[in-house]
Amino acid sequence: MCALAQVSRAGYYRHWLATTPRTAETAVRDALQRLALDHRHYGYRRITALLRRQGWTVNHKRVLRLMREDNLLCLRKAAFAPATTDSRHGWRIFPNLAWRLQPSAINQLWVADITYVRLAEGFAYLAVMLDAFSRRAIGWAMADHLRAELALEALDMALAGRAITPGLLVHHSDRGVQYACRAYIDRLETHAIQPSMSRVACPYDNAMAESFIKTLKHEEVDGRRYRDLAEARQAIVHFLAQVYNHQRLHSALAYHAPAEVEANPALMPTAAKQPAPGHNQNCPELSGSQ
Repeated sequence: MCALAQVSRAGYYRHWLATTPRTAETAVRDALQRLALDHRHYGYRRITALLRRQGWTVNHKRVLRLMREDNLLCLRKAAFAPATTDSRHGWRIFPNLAWRLQPSAINQLWVADITYVRLAEGFAYLAVMLDAFSRRAIGWAMADHLRAELALEALDMALAGRAITPGLLVHHSDRGVQYACRAYIDRLETHAIQPSMSRVACPYDNAMAESFIKTLKHEEVDGRRYRDLAEARQAIVHFLAQVYNHQRLHSALAYHAPAEVEANPALMPTAAKQPAPGHNQNCPELSGSQ
């Protein structure tokens, strides 16, 4: 080719170095910008995973550099969190069974929590149930109160949609009255589900649920102005059922969505190396008395 064009080999390579890498960089940058705009809450690691799914050979350092240069990095802000848990009650507190439990399949460990959602005038409350193996949201309920019926509705949804083996499922939550009351514990015992509760002042014991709530607030709730409970319920249910369960990539799932992992558990080759849910050395040591 150089002989036909009557140019030197050195001249050809000088021209190649001056144009081709810039062309490739532009193509990567274009794909990155499209993904960042479509997934405006994703950081550079998830954008890297999406680019690799599209066939681009990139590492996270290069993606971080490009996103920083194009001002596409996410900016997170601290969230105000009103109290949704009242553990000052006379109901029985169950020991923490989840701190050493590493699920190897679905329906071995469920984690539950309640959070608030700001409305135009007031607050609504969301109870959610996750499968700890796949991180999938399997039950949820929204209401304008914090009574036990809210948590029970989320539990009933999870039970209706999953086929569990009696005696092999652990249900983990905080010590809130919604999860400790007689009606809730009776429902668990009816289905032979083992209750498990976090230690006092140790949010790490329910870290998976806390992480989910942080994702929900950052990617759906924050920055939205829900007119009323009906509008909030419609938007959040869509996020849970469609976006979170079927589209959102999870770093703990080797950057796959929960539905993908449940359909093909082999997508999690490092599952055995992950820390057990609820285990953290910053909290007091677990003992026989809870």
